Amino acid sequence: MSLLAGVGAAAAQDIIIQPEQETVIREYVHKRPLASVKLLGVELNVGTALPDTVELHEVPNVKYRYVVVDNQTVLVDPGTRKIVKIIQ
Repeated sequence: MSLLAGVGAAAAQDIIIQPEQETVIREYVHKRPLASVKLLGVELNVGTALPDTVELHEVPNVKYRYVVVDNQTVLVDPGTRKIVKIIQ
């Protein structure tokens, strides 16, 4: 039983963003730059949850939101507020 739970947890963390969707997101974000937010004591890693004080911005037709933290654009799951991808 625990083996199945572990597999489910691993699969939930590995969010796959299709290359064409990532291109759309990248272009949208590039055209709409945001001011960078400074977060003390928060490491920018996939899976890190952002505090409620951080405003997330919509990307049309994409379920994720984006924000710029410490000059890095990150995609965030609005339901969990966790970072799903750091856009280089």
